[in-house]
Amino acid sequence: MREPVFTGACTALVTPFTHSGAVNYDQFARLIDRQLEGGVDAVCVCGTTGESATLSVREHIRLVKACVRRVNGRARVIAGAGSNDTAAALRLSRHAQDAGADALLLVTPYYNKATQDGLIQHYTTIADRVEVPILLYNVPSRTGVSFTAETYQVLSQHPNINGVKEASGNFSLLSHTRALCGPDFHIWSGNDDQVVPMMSLGAEGVVSVAANLAPEAMVRMSHLCLEGDFQEAAHLQLRYQALMDALFIEVNPIPIKAALNLAGWDAGSLRLPLCALSDSHREVLRKAMEEAGLLQKPAA
Repeated sequence: MREPVFTGACTALVTPFTHSGAVNYDQFARLIDRQLEGGVDAVCVCGTTGESATLSVREHIRLVKACVRRVNGRARVIAGAGSNDTAAALRLSRHAQDAGADALLLVTPYYNKATQDGLIQHYTTIADRVEVPILLYNVPSRTGVSFTAETYQVLSQHPNINGVKEASGNFSLLSHTRALCGPDFHIWSGNDDQVVPMMSLGAEGVVSVAANLAPEAMVRMSHLCLEGDFQEAAHLQLRYQALMDALFIEVNPIPIKAALNLAGWDAGSLRLPLCALSDSHREVLRKAMEEAGLLQKPAA
């Protein structure tokens, strides 16, 4: 049986920017160190949370290299390499492989709205031409297309396709996929607020936005599930529910960058067309962070 790329918690890393809008590699290194200190099992660089859509190819390649060097074997490194152009996704995948990434995260082609056969051909074309494992990424709210369980079943037969980051929120799809593909096709939650229910159905962990801010909590939650203690994991899930909601009060990664800045990190701004969190939502986020013990409440 194929071993999963990781079990437990993987942080979907933000990409810090300087005040001039360049990548802040010093802060990026600090953020990686914080995740490793928090015990995460893997990190994902250049994903959606890392604003991959507005990174240049040169920045993308350099960030993957910087991440691999900083992690230095202390956790698995998963590199985002998706595109709506199969040739471009293949180029990014090969660059990430050459940089030393342990695996690739490939989102479904967006905007094109490929058929299920097109998805199969897209992923098979890439998987045939790389040597590191591939994690599929299903997030139809962003891309406009979703895998079916039957497509997962076909792709699961490829030795280089390890599993899927499933962020559709569709539990029927999850259960049908588990039934069709069995335990050799690994599944990870792509939604922080669904870790416990998804892992109760056989998911192996989470690719987490919240872990940027609270790595220990996401590690403990996912590891409790791996140990079969779903009751305690559920208590933890509910404790952080308000925070998880607040981190998606606007489109990711707007709130997580605001949260990191509130917590004293220099995550910087966002690249247009993403823009700063609204003042009203910032107060909601601040309150959720205070209630989660991640931000000191102001003196009365």
